[in-house]
Amino acid sequence: MITMKMNGLEVKAEEGWTVLETAKFYGLEIPTLCHHEGLTPYGACRLCLVEIGEGAKVKLVSSCTYPAEEGLVVHTDTKRVIQARRMMIELMLSVAPYSKTIQDLASKFGVTRMRFKIRNEECILCGLCVRMCAEQMDGKAIGFQNRGYQRKISTPFDIRSEECRLCGACMYICPAIQLRCQGPQAETAICNACLTMDPTCLDYYDELQCWMYDAGRCGTCVREKK
Repeated sequence: MITMKMNGLEVKAEEGWTVLETAKFYGLEIPTLCHHEGLTPYGACRLCLVEIGEGAKVKLVSSCTYPAEEGLVVHTDTKRVIQARRMMIELMLSVAPYSKTIQDLASKFGVTRMRFKIRNEECILCGLCVRMCAEQMDGKAIGFQNRGYQRKISTPFDIRSEECRLCGACMYICPAIQLRCQGPQAETAICNACLTMDPTCLDYYDELQCWMYDAGRCGTCVREKK
């Protein structure tokens, strides 16, 4: 067994576990988008970022790909982590603003502004469909093409693949395919219909405090109202 610290608590992890798997075992919620338990870790969306290390050696890593290590110090909800997640959600919204999955994430994490040009490409390159086709359906009918801003997912030579069985698994797992509540004629880039209150403990403690208590237990919400 591996012994490590997570949010100040000593936890145990099995050999071969990732930081994300360890957090889930202890009931700590880390958001993910490109991760799926039945597929290989990919680390594309960066929503599962956490802080590891102490002092001057603290850095951000993707918890779905980072292995649990003996003595590792992990913080899952610091102010820096939350800000990084919000930035990634904002970037994904600029690419796929009609995705209900991403709009819900924006509301959950308090993303209320759009600073990037909306591209409406409706694909965030999370790779879920590619891995699903190859690993679960044994098809390998689609894959990544090109690099940089020209990167996309398609079939070889952009023609119908003979390997495709029209199973629909790629659509089933795609986070961008489910249409947001307002439909295709939405007036704003960000919905925020399900917006929750911003946790005030981030400003006081530089880290979420209510991940293991009832909201407001640390007292900052009460002080904020006065």
